Amino acid sequence: MDAVEIIRTKRDGHRLSDDQIRWFIEAYSTDRVPDYQAAALAMAVFWRGMAPDELSTWTRAMIDSGERLDLSAVGRPTVDKHSTGGVGDKVSLVLVPLVAACGAAVPQLSGRGLGHTGGTLDKMEAIPGWRADLTPTEMVAMLNEHGGFIAGATADIAPADRRLYALRDVTATVESIPLIASSIMSKKIAEGTAALVLDVKIGSGAFLPELDRARRLAETMVRLGADHGVRTTAVITRMDTVLGRTAGNALEVAEALDTLGGDGPDDLVEVTLALAREMLVLAGLDADPAAVLASGAARAVFEEQVAAQGGRLDEGLPAAAHVHEVTATASGVLTRLDARAVGVAAWRLGAGRSTKDEPVSPVAGVVCRAKPGEEVRAGEPLLELHTDDPGRVDAALAALADAIAVGDEPPSPGPLVVEVIGD
Repeated sequence: MDAVEIIRTKRDGHRLSDDQIRWFIEAYSTDRVPDYQAAALAMAVFWRGMAPDELSTWTRAMIDSGERLDLSAVGRPTVDKHSTGGVGDKVSLVLVPLVAACGAAVPQLSGRGLGHTGGTLDKMEAIPGWRADLTPTEMVAMLNEHGGFIAGATADIAPADRRLYALRDVTATVESIPLIASSIMSKKIAEGTAALVLDVKIGSGAFLPELDRARRLAETMVRLGADHGVRTTAVITRMDTVLGRTAGNALEVAEALDTLGGDGPDDLVEVTLALAREMLVLAGLDADPAAVLASGAARAVFEEQVAAQGGRLDEGLPAAAHVHEVTATASGVLTRLDARAVGVAAWRLGAGRSTKDEPVSPVAGVVCRAKPGEEVRAGEPLLELHTDDPGRVDAALAALADAIAVGDEPPSPGPLVVEVIGD
């Protein structure tokens, strides 16, 4: 095989053969193909795309570059969820214990935040003592004993994707739908779950704001799941403003705990229950997640899972030393609070990172005292900016400069749950 010929084949718009794909991914994983040739192929895929069967082989090669978790010893039906990311998206913190409390096993391998979207592991690590690193044996034990876990992926899960993802991030090829789909699905399939629900976000705070592109990504991932024996459904949900009222690590954990206690914001509860229902259908379980959430059973499961991973909720969550209020400049109805701008503000306050190794602050973030559609009065607080470094506030305020609008008529947002796509 010849890497140059493979790059040329895709550059000229032709389908790569199965042998070419398998050879390239294996050679790149073992340092026989350098980064610059992998970057060239990624750019060729970005412009030329991939046929469905070609992408299926590519995804299989990514899976085969590492190990696949064996969940056969788990005594419950396994089902997981993946979100394409958003601002204030603490759904996993509620969903994992909720679906576990309904009888499923939820092996949630999550990531860290980068830029304006938060990472589930960063949020959980705001809990004193909680650890993200679990061995495969510990994962199986968590599934059998506590119904689920949230943890980081091991280095042996789709290592080719780990390398290629980092390369795509610095070569302007992140937005390629085939590469996004294979990256997400190779990791989730290698995770060993039998079923998967995808939360594909649209709107200003989403990775792919436009519905058409998000739908194409959702359809592609559902097809890949079917190709590899994982029952998959995608739910397209709206992310034009913050989900819930918080964006930031400890702030979102606190809101998730409120939700698990039956006192969550309506939008967070609606999205969580919609995803939970789809997960339970795929798992073949007849349970009412709304009733389970209201009963407090999911809160008890969350506490068990956290404690089993070393977390000490009884010590409380860390709090910021400095809180700056952003007030309304006029009275009326809040018509706009842009999700991306709030996410960038939280990032600049210290809640996010600009490079993958940068530390994050557990206490930094934004609290929305008002959401679109609610009445506000001039001089009253709209937002709270939380940080331990007051020197970060000006940069956060700059991010919010054009993010807020007050008018006379409430906005007419579309439905939170836009579409469900199944195999």
